[in-house]
Amino acid sequence: MFSNLIRWTGVLVLAFQAGAAMAEDGPVMVTVDRAKVFRIEDGASAVIVGNPFIADVAMFDKNTVVITGKSYGTTNLVILDADNRPIVDEEITVRASEDDVVSVYRNVERETLSCNPMCEPTLRLGDDVEAFNEAAEQATARNGLALDAAGGGK
Repeated sequence: MFSNLIRWTGVLVLAFQAGAAMAEDGPVMVTVDRAKVFRIEDGASAVIVGNPFIADVAMFDKNTVVITGKSYGTTNLVILDADNRPIVDEEITVRASEDDVVSVYRNVERETLSCNPMCEPTLRLGDDVEAFNEAAEQATARNGLALDAAGGGK
């Protein structure tokens, strides 16, 4: 089990290095339910996100911040140095994924499917309430069963 943890930690570090985002012109683009790595050369002592309903931010280490998109919209990220001076103030825009996604419209009602390689229902903000709730209930039930089976639901 410990060797698996070390292997996954190595994979995560490589993934962070491969997908790192540096300060850029315009907003930092993040996708809902995906993480993006933000590198800080000078080291950070604190990170602040303007609207935590849009994005979540966590410090991986003093030079690496992970931004996770939670909902559509735009907010900002402020990173402070050891003297609490802002060293980064970036706009973050969170958008929906367009990769392998199909939206089915029935009049004004929308249902979203993730299609890779087969199409399956997925949760997407703005979908028809009934379709969204049904997919959410099934996902919650499945996750609960998996936790119980693993002994973690107690």
